[in-house]
Amino acid sequence: MKYFFLTEGWSYNRVWQTGGLWDAITWRRPPHISCLRIGIEENGEVLWLYEVEDAVLMIEVKPSTPAAKKNSSVGQVVLKRLIDSTQVIDALVGAKKVVNENS
Repeated sequence: MKYFFLTEGWSYNRVWQTGGLWDAITWRRPPHISCLRIGIEENGEVLWLYEVEDAVLMIEVKPSTPAAKKNSSVGQVVLKRLIDSTQVIDALVGAKKVVNENS
């Protein structure tokens, strides 16, 4: 698995695999992308942890809520460097505050 943190109010859009955009017809399914509902708080914003399958190379993310669109000067971003589990643990250990939706 690979991982990335995404600001609350943002969502993913297009997904790339080796060879280009994710092709749901070829794969016969959408890519596995799941919010784990654990995150870190940074500069007053919650960054939620997502996991993606190894076949995913890049993910386009963009603001999805009116508040996120209003507070962002960026229309979309392509995440080209997804992280591994060791980097996730480092981020969680180094965070000032860890957020868990269930607590």
